[in-house]
Amino acid sequence: MTQSFNSGWTSVGPNSALDTADIPDDADALRLPPGFALIAEDPDLGPSVSSCLAEVEKQLRGAIAHSDPLADATSRHLVEAGGKRIRPLLTILASHLGNPTHAKVVQAAVVVELTHLATLYHDDVMDSAPYRRGAPTAHEVWGNSVAILTGDLIFARASILVSELGGEALGIQARTFERLCLGQLHETVGPRDGQDDLEHYLSVIADKTGSLVAASGQLGALFADTSPEVVDVMVSYGEKVGVAFQLADDVIDVTGLKVTSGKAPGTDLREGVPTLPVILLRRAAAAGDASAADVIALVDSDLSSDEALAGAVEAVRSHPQTQEAWAVAQQWADDAVAALEPLPDSTVKQALASFAQAVVSRDV
Repeated sequence: MTQSFNSGWTSVGPNSALDTADIPDDADALRLPPGFALIAEDPDLGPSVSSCLAEVEKQLRGAIAHSDPLADATSRHLVEAGGKRIRPLLTILASHLGNPTHAKVVQAAVVVELTHLATLYHDDVMDSAPYRRGAPTAHEVWGNSVAILTGDLIFARASILVSELGGEALGIQARTFERLCLGQLHETVGPRDGQDDLEHYLSVIADKTGSLVAASGQLGALFADTSPEVVDVMVSYGEKVGVAFQLADDVIDVTGLKVTSGKAPGTDLREGVPTLPVILLRRAAAAGDASAADVIALVDSDLSSDEALAGAVEAVRSHPQTQEAWAVAQQWADDAVAALEPLPDSTVKQALASFAQAVVSRDV
């Protein structure tokens, strides 16, 4: 399962004026996805968030720099390919629920993005993915071993930085790292004997995607000196919105919405990766739905040709179970919005709610 955002972004601040002398001109961190448009429109919050994101980008590039030429080149590969910096953005937004000026907020934002980047190197090797963010993946350029070791190096840099943030942050990072590894392990080996396929699938997504999104909000709220209740809200919100995003991303794969996702339609079908629409189709087929059984027969056939894959994508897209899959993703987004209820009304709260809905509508 891979993740992708489109490039429809909103400049931050009333006049989008920011001194970016130390940041490359194309730094994605200086723009916000449409789901966060409310932040860009706020005359106070917009420039504050923009300034923090610019500093995150600067520190991120410093954190992955190496004196060793090969390590430097491989570590910079994905950073320079772009990315939307959603996780550090959530860290910074969460900090605006309290005191956002603490220096540890930006460092925590760098940690979560480094952790995310490291997982991408490993995921691409395991998925044999040829491209990431429009560029050849590291293992395609340097081979599997170098790509895996580069991911390890970036994890190491994240560990150094988080160790400077104190024991609580270190514990959050360690538990998140454990969940990331377990999620990948469980996805690789599949459900246990007798385990429900949907339960297994959702637990994998919660570990692989939800855990780090949750940690991003948790660290931002923690270092902004918010109350424990606010920290808990960001953990709950982050986990749910992370799951909602991945569910929507997986449905997009089998509905062929390449334009908005940037992902070739049917990638997961061709690779045999279980996703929500297929899981629901298999359930329906097992319950006696003949039309679902026909679709599953196509999904399980040889999809090596583009024609066969296109036929399977169309069959999955047009079946009612795919609409049910969208409904499940929407419910997770609604639950993420509901998790924000204890927070007082603010632009940050409204933007977080808008983002949760945008990950399913795919306005992000």
